[in-house]
Amino acid sequence: MGTLNPQIADVLFKAKTAAAIFSQYTQEQVDNIVRSVYEAGFNNRVKLAKMAVEETGIGVWQDKVMKNVVATQMVFEDIINMKTVGILNVDEEKGITEIAQPLGPIFAIIPVTNPTSTILYKILISLKTRNPIIIHPHRLANKCSIEAARLCYEAALAADAPEDCIQWVSGFSREDTQSLMSHSDIALILATGGTGLVKAAYSSGTPAIGVGAGNVPVFIEGSADVAFAIDSILTSKLFDNGTVCASEQSIVVERQVADKTIKELEKQGGYFLTPDEIKRVEAVAYDTEKDVMKVDVVGKPVETIAALAGLTVPPGTKILVAKLDKVGKDTPLSNEILCPVIAFYVEDDFEAAVKRCIDLNFHGGVGHTASIFSNDEEKIKQFSFIMNAGRIVVNMPSSQGAVGMGSG
Repeated sequence: MGTLNPQIADVLFKAKTAAAIFSQYTQEQVDNIVRSVYEAGFNNRVKLAKMAVEETGIGVWQDKVMKNVVATQMVFEDIINMKTVGILNVDEEKGITEIAQPLGPIFAIIPVTNPTSTILYKILISLKTRNPIIIHPHRLANKCSIEAARLCYEAALAADAPEDCIQWVSGFSREDTQSLMSHSDIALILATGGTGLVKAAYSSGTPAIGVGAGNVPVFIEGSADVAFAIDSILTSKLFDNGTVCASEQSIVVERQVADKTIKELEKQGGYFLTPDEIKRVEAVAYDTEKDVMKVDVVGKPVETIAALAGLTVPPGTKILVAKLDKVGKDTPLSNEILCPVIAFYVEDDFEAAVKRCIDLNFHGGVGHTASIFSNDEEKIKQFSFIMNAGRIVVNMPSSQGAVGMGSG
């Protein structure tokens, strides 16, 4: 591994010391700390949201306020009554006793798209389980990330948490980051970000939980309420200008409701791109050589994307829609694009539509999320059984329906 960066060595020493002290805390002490941190994050939800947008230029601050609410209030209410200290369960018949023990220092990698909400969430769940946490912000969201971590740390100390239970590191080289991820003193990595970063976390040799690209397909089945489906999809896709990795990336419709869906999309602010316009949006939205979406469009409003592509779109346009017939590297907009751009596929029947959703899911989003709008319970079940996704969202906006289950 070579000589360890002195800063990393210092951070790890402090984290190990904090872990040793934290492991001796009672449930009451832990819950007091968690409550104090939750209140600090919640009370600063607006400030942190505005800081994030100002620093990164990504998203909508009002929507990031809601993300901060989810990451504090909703998480707190979900975990506060959980027992995380001492004996959890005794099975007298089998002679097994379950005892909660902390893992040790956690390394948390933070994305540029949702920096403050991700930090608030990861800090709360780490402290609830008596694990010190080391925050690694994205370089483009350094200021707001450190402020979020600082507010939480001061609140934790005010509730008598161990010193250095929350730390943050910035300005590290890629080699430094990799050496920290693979160090034996790190018990777990919580990695939220691009596919490459998540793969690096999983390849580090340290246990890791990662959330990467979604590339979420949404299937509008023949029995669906089309107007409701489009309204829900736009509510989700336009939230924070499309930065949630659980947001819909492609609409797949059965041919029997295709015309109705197109009209409804146009009615609600969708602009269908011509083949030439699709090429121009592809050029500004996706780097085909690096096989990644371009940062210039991430979390930007539709007006900015249209201007970058040299397009003139009608007043009131909310989203750019690309009608496609293929999935893969030769079709850049079939990838995850975290902004108000969405692909659109028309398939002959239920079976063909599901196959298209599978193709999209495996093209950069396997195991993540899939969505369906339908009033046919049997077809909803079939879709759910077939799709290789950790979350199947039914008849609701995907971002809002899935965000409480671990996405960005």
